[in-house]
Amino acid sequence: MFLVVLSSALAGEKPNLVFILADDLGIGDVRAFNKDSKIPTPNLDRLAASGMKFVDAHTSSSVCTPTRYGLLTGRYNWRSRLQSGVLGGLSPRLIEDGRVTVAAMLKAEGYRTAAIGKWHLGLGWVKHEGKAVNELGIENEAQTGSVDYSKSFTDGPLAVGFDYYFGIAASLDMAPYTFLENDRCTVLPTETNHFPMMADRPGGPKSRKGPTAPGFDAKNVLPTCTAKAVEWIGAQAKAGKPFFLYMPLNAPHTPSVPTAEFDGKSNLNSYADFVMQTDASVGAVLDALEKAGVADNTLIVVTSDNGCSPQARIEELRQKGHDPCWGLRGTKADVWEGGHRVPFIARWPVKVKPGSESTQIVCLTDFYATMADIAGAKIPGTAAEDSVSFLPALLGQPSARDTLVSHSISGHFAIRRGSMKLCLTPGSGGWSDPRPGNPAAAKLPPLQLYDLAADRGETKNLATERPDDVKALTALLEKFVADGRSTPGEPQKNTVDVHIIKAGKAK
Repeated sequence: MFLVVLSSALAGEKPNLVFILADDLGIGDVRAFNKDSKIPTPNLDRLAASGMKFVDAHTSSSVCTPTRYGLLTGRYNWRSRLQSGVLGGLSPRLIEDGRVTVAAMLKAEGYRTAAIGKWHLGLGWVKHEGKAVNELGIENEAQTGSVDYSKSFTDGPLAVGFDYYFGIAASLDMAPYTFLENDRCTVLPTETNHFPMMADRPGGPKSRKGPTAPGFDAKNVLPTCTAKAVEWIGAQAKAGKPFFLYMPLNAPHTPSVPTAEFDGKSNLNSYADFVMQTDASVGAVLDALEKAGVADNTLIVVTSDNGCSPQARIEELRQKGHDPCWGLRGTKADVWEGGHRVPFIARWPVKVKPGSESTQIVCLTDFYATMADIAGAKIPGTAAEDSVSFLPALLGQPSARDTLVSHSISGHFAIRRGSMKLCLTPGSGGWSDPRPGNPAAAKLPPLQLYDLAADRGETKNLATERPDDVKALTALLEKFVADGRSTPGEPQKNTVDVHIIKAGKAK
C-alpha cells in the first residue's frame, strides 16, 4: 500500500509528499473495498469516505522488487535486467546508473527526500575478497557471510535521490536482520537468528537464517519505522521546506509478527492481526501530519505492492468468512487479477470529491508522472517511459491510460486494453495452480483472453472465439517492447527480445 500526502498547489506552495507502501496487502482486506472484510481497517476506511476510491488499480508486477522498481522509475519492471523473481537483501542495486527516479526528480525541484522502511532494490554492499552473492536473486545461507557489514554500502537510496534513509535491506525474511541508516548498519549483525513466519504458529516455518544484530526483534520493525517517519515529518514541517517521504512498510508480509497490542486482535490469524497494525501505522502518520499542521491541504493515496500472498493462509481466512482477494482469481505472484489488482484510495480535500469512486485504470508506475504534473516538473525524454498521470482522474476527468502490461514472478506477461485482457501463458504464471511447467498447464490452451467487464473472475477463456483481439493485443505488446516505452515520445533502448513475447515470457 502506498500513501501520498501532497500540499495544495493552489496555495502557491511546493507540495509535501508522503508515500507509504504496504507489503502484500490484499484488496479484500480493506473494508472500503470489501464490505464483507472481517478485518477492521478504520484509518483506510475514513480515507476512502473522504476521498476517491479506485477499483481498477494495478501494480506492474505481482511481486515485491519489480513493483518497487516501476514505482520509483515510472518504467515497467521488465525493462530492467530482472526478468523474473525478486532480489535478496545482499543484491546489488537494480535501478540503473543515470536513471532519474521520482525522488531525484523531486529533489531537483527543491524537495527534502527520505526513504524509511523496506528497500528491497539492492544496496551495493562491499563483499569480502573472492566472495559473491546472487545478483538477481535471493542469497543462500552461505552467501550471507560474503558481505563486510562494517563497511558502508554505496548504491542504496542515497544514490538514487534520497537525502535520508532508515529501514531494512529487503523483506523481513531475508538477511541481514538489522536496521540500516543512510549508508550503513546501525548495529553490526554479529549473531545468527531467524523468526517464525506466523506469530500464532511459533513451531511452524521460519524465515531464512542469517546475520542478526544483537537485540534485533522482527516485531519491532514496523513500530520503529513508523516512529522514525513520524519524527521525520515533524522535523521537516518545522524546517518549512517541501519534503517527499517514501515509506515502504514491511507489513503485512511475512514474518507476520504483530506486537502485543495487535496479537490475536482480529480473531482470524496473525496475518489479519498484522493488517490491523498496518492500518494503525497509516493512522500514526496521518496524525503526525495533523499535529505538524501540514494535513489540511494534502493529497493522500493508498495502495499495495501486489496482491495477498498465499503465506497469509488464504483458504484458512476464507473458511472464516474473509477473502483477502475480493473474489479475484489468483494471488501474489500470478498474472491473474489477484496478483496485481490492488486497493487504491486518493484524498485531496481541495480537489477530490469525497466518497467518490473511479473505474479508470491506474498503474503504480503512474505515480511518477502524476507527481511531476502536480509539482510542475518536466520529465526527461529518457525517464518514466511507462508513466501516465492520474491527476485527471483525481479531478473527475478521463485519464489517458487505457492499456496495462502485467508481469508475473516467473516472467510471464499479460496485456490489457480497455476490458480485454490477454495472458500469454496457459496457467497462473505464478504460484497458483496450474503453475508454469505443471503438467496440468500443458493441457490448457497456450493463451487466455478475458473480458473483465463481463468476467471479473477470469473464468471464461475467449481466445479461440476472438482471434482478432488476441492478434491485436499481441501486436500492441510487441510494440511496447520494441519502442522501449508505452507512452508518447522518442523510442528508447529495448532490453527485452520482442520475439520472446510470443512465448509469453521475457529473457
